[in-house]
Order: sequence, then structure tokens, then C-alpha cells
Amino acid sequence: MGKQGRKRLVSHALFLAALFQCRFLAFAILDPLDFLALQLIRKSMNDLPGSSFFGSWDFTSDPCNFTGVYCESDKVIALNLGDPRAGFPGLTGRLDTAIGKLSALTEFSLVPGRVFGSLPMSISRLENLRVLAITRNFISGDIPASLGRLRRLKTLDLSYNRLTGKIPCSIGTLPELTNVLLCHNNLSGSVPPFLSQALTRLDLKRNALTGSLPNSFSPSLQFLSLSWNQLTGPVDSVLSRLDQLSFLDLSFNRFTGPIPDRVFSFPLTNLHLQRNSFYGPVQPGDQVKISTVDLSHNMLSGRISPMFSTVQNLYLNHNRFTGQVPDSLVDRLLSASLQTLYLQHNFLTGIGINPTAEIPQTTSLCIQYNCMVPPVQTPCPLKFETQKTRPTSLCNEWKG
Repeated sequence: MGKQGRKRLVSHALFLAALFQCRFLAFAILDPLDFLALQLIRKSMNDLPGSSFFGSWDFTSDPCNFTGVYCESDKVIALNLGDPRAGFPGLTGRLDTAIGKLSALTEFSLVPGRVFGSLPMSISRLENLRVLAITRNFISGDIPASLGRLRRLKTLDLSYNRLTGKIPCSIGTLPELTNVLLCHNNLSGSVPPFLSQALTRLDLKRNALTGSLPNSFSPSLQFLSLSWNQLTGPVDSVLSRLDQLSFLDLSFNRFTGPIPDRVFSFPLTNLHLQRNSFYGPVQPGDQVKISTVDLSHNMLSGRISPMFSTVQNLYLNHNRFTGQVPDSLVDRLLSASLQTLYLQHNFLTGIGINPTAEIPQTTSLCIQYNCMVPPVQTPCPLKFETQKTRPTSLCNEWKG
């Protein structure tokens, strides 16, 4: 071997030694258990076509520099799997039980994708976990009751999966919960009591929940969505305490009883109580400042309150309201301040609109199938009755 060859060999050896030293130092940064856990998690999951999330996961380098991995000292404190940008494909595979070995983890999230299997029971070992967000995947099976050990958990988001079984009562006892999103699953059973005094968001819509509501929701709730379930019973005592609500959706259930007048004074932007069996009169104590109010498809009766004239979108159709439509609603409609007014399929006897009045194009009015001849013809929603007026016999029967 010539002199130049020996020089090249020595240089190469020095390079390899330096590289080995760098790799050794890199490995030494991270706790061995965390390093092994990340390796097992990587082996159990892959990028979907079009995703390159795992491209940076080269275990010959420092795992704390991997995309989605955040470290503090020698421990992983946050793991966000998948590219969170909208429209990017997610990951596929299964969640490995090794997730439970990341003992310092405070946040774990998984972007929408095609991850299958059940939630690993080992997640319950993560005593420092504050955020658990695994949404829009194909996670199935029961929610582990052992998640109730995560006493520091603030956000639980398992929405848009295929979870079954009951919502464990142990989750309701978590003292620091602020956000619970379990919507769009196949959960059954009753809604458990949620005892956290910090809870602001509870979203359980699109499940198969049954029974009545617990009377233990915290007054701190600002967002409550229970729509598209099979829940029953009255809600007046439950709702009367929740005066911080800005969004309420109880639609498409089987709730009964009166709607508490007090709910109309809450700082709501949207109120959805349609498709239930609420009954009785509705008489708000003051002008309603809620943008959208939907009370349709119930058994509400009595006269329509003029306090609804300040609503932008009002749906009172398919009820048992009687009498004259308040002039204040008509005035707001003609000035385009009231954008939607659906009153069809009631027992109303009059509305003060001149037949020559021009309905603003930006508004929508439907008053068909009442106990009167509509003074103006306006387009109504599709799949509505072809009859413009309710038969006189039904109107007389209702009066009787």
C-alpha cells in the first residue's frame, strides 16, 4: 500500500471513530427505556402513501430530533405522531404497548389516519399525561377503565373512532379534566357523572348512549353536545345550572318535559333542541340574544313569544304552537334582520304580512300547513307536505 493509500485509510478510520463517538453520545442523551419504546412504536406503525412523517426517524441519530418527539433532559415528554397539517395522510398500523414505557410523557397525540386495534392498557401508567388525543382513526374495543388513574389528564379526545362499550365512570372522576371528546363512536350505556370543576367542553354526540342525564355537570361547562343518541328524561334541572354555556346541542334524542326558560338567557351562540319530545309553552323572560335557535320537531305549545324576534335563525316548525305570529318577528323578517323563520306544521292562525310584501332574498320563510291560508308564497325545505294549509277538521279538533 502506498503513502497516499495509508493516508486515506487513516482518515477513514478517524472519521469512523468520530462518527461512533457522536452516535454513542447521541444514544447516551435519551433514557434507554424511552429509546427502546420509540423503536417499538416505530416498528408497529408506518406512513400511509403520501406521508413521510417517519422519514426523520433514523435511530443512528438523536431521537430527540425526530419529528413529533419532544424531550426534556433524557426523557420524552411529548409524542405527536403524524403530520398535523390538513390534508396530509396519516399513519397505519397499531399502537404498541411500549407507549406505556415513556414514563415522563405529558402529551400524546395521533393525527387522523388508519391506525387499528385497541387502546393499549399501558397508557394508564403515564401518570404525568395531560393530553391524550387519538382522533379519526380506527381504534376499536372498550375505553380502558384504568384511564381513571391519569389524575393529571386535562384533555381526552378519542373522537371519530370505533370504540364500543360504556364510558367508564372512572373517567368522570378525573379532577383536572377540561375537554372530553368521545363523539362519533359506538359507545353505549349511560352518561357518567363528570365531577371535574374545570370541565369546559363535553362532546358525546353520535353514539348510542341511553338513560337520563346525571345532575352533576359542572357549571364551568361552555360546550355541551349530546346529539344523535337515545337519551331520555327531563333536562330542566340539569340545564338550569349551566349558565356559562355558549353552545348546547341535545338534538335527535328522546328528551321530554319542559324547556327551562332560563336557558334562553345563557351566553349561547347556538341552541339545538330539535327532534326530541319536549312539551309545554316556551316563554323566555327577556329578548333572546342567541344567533340560532332550533326547537323544531317537538311537542311545544302555546303562543310564539315575541322575545324570539332578536334571533337570526329561528326554527319552530313541527310543533303545536297556536295563535298569531308576533308582529315583531314579521318586522325583523322584512328588514332581513331575521334570516330564517320556519313555522310550518303548527296550528298558527295568522301572520301580519301583506300579500304584496317583498320578502328579502337573503331571508327564508316557511309557514305552510298551519290553520291559515299563507298570505305569501315562499319556498320551503324539500320533502315537505304538498298541502299549503292544515285541514280545517284538524284545526277544529286541536281547538276543541
